[in-house]
Amino acid sequence: MELNLDSEVLEAYGYAKENTKITQIGTGLINRTYLLSPQTEEKKYILQNINTSVFKSPQAIANNLRAISDYLNFNYPEYLFIKPVSTANSEEMAHIHNEYWRMLPFVPNTISLDVLADPKQAYEAARQFGKLSRLLDHFDAKTLQPTIPGFHDLGLRYEQFNLALNQADETLKQDAKAQISDALTHKYILDYYNSYAHRKDFPDRVMHHDTKISNVLLDSETNEGICVIDLDTIMPGKFISDLGDMMRTYLCAFSENETDLEKIKIRLPYFEAMIKGYLLEMKSILTETEKELIVFSGKYMIYMQALRFLTDFLNGNKYYPTSYPTQNLDRVKNQFKLLYELAVNEKELQDIIEENLV
Repeated sequence: MELNLDSEVLEAYGYAKENTKITQIGTGLINRTYLLSPQTEEKKYILQNINTSVFKSPQAIANNLRAISDYLNFNYPEYLFIKPVSTANSEEMAHIHNEYWRMLPFVPNTISLDVLADPKQAYEAARQFGKLSRLLDHFDAKTLQPTIPGFHDLGLRYEQFNLALNQADETLKQDAKAQISDALTHKYILDYYNSYAHRKDFPDRVMHHDTKISNVLLDSETNEGICVIDLDTIMPGKFISDLGDMMRTYLCAFSENETDLEKIKIRLPYFEAMIKGYLLEMKSILTETEKELIVFSGKYMIYMQALRFLTDFLNGNKYYPTSYPTQNLDRVKNQFKLLYELAVNEKELQDIIEENLV
């Protein structure tokens, strides 16, 4: 879809509206994304409007990316880190009519996927996310600003669930009775995490926090991993965030919107490929505690997402887009089924992990 943008946005980056083709791209739900094709040069660019209802402090994103880019440029200059292009006034973002925009170089001959179709893709994606974390192992994560405070804080998500439960309409609570019981029963996941949280060898690292397959670029011909993209959520966190999110989104052939729970199964070849790719980069720096928690990282992230869907249902479906009233409840059922499948397959999953930690 070709469309027009406010000419001031283009002018901020030194381009004229009449000489630039603009096409909306991407399937992300947070930021609006466009492909710019200036007629005056061969290069293309990605232009994004930052959603300030989600990212309250766009400057925190800019500060984080600048600090990481400077570190990588100095220590690993060969690494492809997609740093925003400066405006004509040498600013990191354009601030136009109370909206924030940033421009990124377009990487040619690459693709991003919405759905995994081959274990090789899982391997390449996991390796890229692991590589970024490895290269930033000695970067001081404490210098980064949280761009979404509490994003992967399971304790906070459980508190939000309890608050919603206490305030919810009785009809909604009755509709979600079984799922509320599941949420309470699985609180042991939070308790287990808390028993590890303050260990010295469970460090905060620089984490991407959104490791779905669409956030990595692959070579369009070979499917080889090229680099990580959509860097807004890079901030301090536990390794659980990235690896657990990959487990949640890579291991099942169907998304959280699938209502036929019989289809929610763990794809072992995808798990093995993902673990191989991730540990190829990360096993040299993971601590003993982190190695213990590899399978648990999937439980943590799946349970947290189930809580978030359930909380939104009890709050009246205010956060996640829904196409029918009980969709969030169906998503909760989906995630608890995925959590069950992870537990059922845990021994085999752990065997795969042990083989790749050698």
